[in-house]
Amino acid sequence: MSAQTYLAYDYPLLSAFWTMLVFFLWIMWFVLLFKVVVDIFRDDGMNGWAKAGWTLFVIVLPFLGVLVYLIARGKGMGEREVAQARAQQEAFDSYVRETAKAGAPASSADELAKLSAMRARGDIDDDEFRRAKDLVLSGTGATRPSARQTGSMPTTPER
Repeated sequence: MSAQTYLAYDYPLLSAFWTMLVFFLWIMWFVLLFKVVVDIFRDDGMNGWAKAGWTLFVIVLPFLGVLVYLIARGKGMGEREVAQARAQQEAFDSYVRETAKAGAPASSADELAKLSAMRARGDIDDDEFRRAKDLVLSGTGATRPSARQTGSMPTTPER
């Protein structure tokens, strides 16, 4: 009497599970391999020969090369990753601050400082300054640029 032996591979559901596991591990391997290669070229502390040596080691003997790289330089790899993430976050925060500042309406003090600078440069005379200052202080609206600033023709005749 011959007994059949069943392996885990003989069951279709387990076969699908093992296939998915193998694909997942291969994808993880390639992600790790690319992270190591990118980190080799990102490191400013290594000279060109060291980068070439590590790259050659990782390409010729990939499993051993990646393992040795992670053991030897893994801590620095994490520090460089954190530094890059911080730099990206700071750049994003700076962009958001600048964009929010540009869209915000100017305060009365800012408007008065601009008017004072325009009067000091001679762009507007004292009468125009006084009228614009009254508009800003009354809160009826922001000052409009004079005809000299915009380059358009004035709507009122010159005196």
